[in-house]
Amino acid sequence: MKDILRLLTYNIYVLTIILAAILPIGLTGRDFYGILGVAQSATKNEIKKAYRKLAAKHHPDRNQGDPTAQEKFQDLGAAYEALSDDDSRKQYDRCGEECIKDGVGHGDPFSSFFGDFGGGFSFGQRGDRQQQQTAKGGDVMVVIEATLEELYNGNFVEFIRYKSVAKPASGTRRCNCRMEMKTVQVGPGSFQMHQQQACDECPNVKFVPEEKLLEMEIEPGMRDGQTYTFMAEGEPHIDGDPGDLVAKVKELKHALFERKNDDLYTNITISLKDALVGFETTIKHLDKRIVKVIRNKVTWPGAQTRKKGEGMPNYDNNNSKGSLIITFDVDFPKGELTAEDKERIRTLFSAQTVKPKSYNGLSQVS
Repeated sequence: MKDILRLLTYNIYVLTIILAAILPIGLTGRDFYGILGVAQSATKNEIKKAYRKLAAKHHPDRNQGDPTAQEKFQDLGAAYEALSDDDSRKQYDRCGEECIKDGVGHGDPFSSFFGDFGGGFSFGQRGDRQQQQTAKGGDVMVVIEATLEELYNGNFVEFIRYKSVAKPASGTRRCNCRMEMKTVQVGPGSFQMHQQQACDECPNVKFVPEEKLLEMEIEPGMRDGQTYTFMAEGEPHIDGDPGDLVAKVKELKHALFERKNDDLYTNITISLKDALVGFETTIKHLDKRIVKVIRNKVTWPGAQTRKKGEGMPNYDNNNSKGSLIITFDVDFPKGELTAEDKERIRTLFSAQTVKPKSYNGLSQVS
C-alpha cells in the first residue's frame, strides 16, 4: 500500500512539473497572446501587425453599439504593451500578467500607429470636421525611406515627431472671432448696419514642444510615393483641430534589383562558354531565398528570361506577385586567340552562313 501511495505521489509531482512547463502563462491573468491572436513564438513585427489590425477593428468609435468594445480595446492595448517590450515579455512568459501588472495599461499605443483621434472622432468621418468648417492647422509631410527588402517583406519603422501641444496657461484670450452685423442708430428714426468683429473669451493656452514616437507599417507591396496619414499629428491650431501628418514612402535604390510596378529586373553576366553550352546559377532574393536560374540553350547578349511569381507582392493582394525578369550579359574573352584556337572555332561553326552586314540599328529602336 505504501508503495502505491509513493508511486501516486511521484506521478502527481511529475504531472505538476509538466503542466508548469506547458502552461507558463495564462494562470495568473489575461492571455495576451490569445488576445492578439498570435503564437507565443510570434516575432515583434507579427505582434505589431496583429495589434494594428485588431485595434482598428475594435476601436470604440467604430463599435459604438457594442458595450464590450471598450474592454476589448483596452485588453488589446495592454497585450501590445506587454509583448512589444522585450523585458516585459520575458517577465510575462515567466509568470503571467501578475509580474507586470504595474507596467502595462499606462501608454497609448493606438496613437503611435494611427495618430491622435482627439476623443470622439469616428473612423471614416474625417469629412465631418470639414463640413463643420472647424479651423484646422497645417498638414506636415515627412519622408520615410524604405529599402526594397522592406517593401517586399514588410516592416515597422519608428520615427520621432516633434510638435507643439496646447497646454493651459494663466489668464484668458480672445477666441472664436467672427464678423457679425450690428445695427447702430445714427439719427431719429435712422439706423445703419455694419460689420463688426465679435470674439468669445476663452481660457488662455500656451504651446509647448513635445516629442512623440510614431510607428508606420511598411506593408508588403507598397510603392514609391505612397502615403500614410497620422490623424491630428500635424501643426496645431489655437482655435481648432491639429492638421495631419502625412508619411510618404521613398524607395531606396537597390544594388541588385530594379522595380517597375510589381515586376523586378536584374542582370546576370555569364561567360562566352556558358552562353554557348548552357549554365546553372543562383540569385539571392529579397527574402533571402535562393532562386535557381538554369539555361540549357544558347544565350545571346540581351536575352531575357521571365520567372513568374518571383516579383514584388501586389499591395492589394499579397498572394499575387509580379515577375522577375533577368537580362543576360555575355562577357567575351579579352585576350588574343592563337591560330589553332581560331581554326578550331571556324571548324566548330562551319555550318554558320551569316555574313557581316551593315544596317541602321537606331531606326529599329521603338
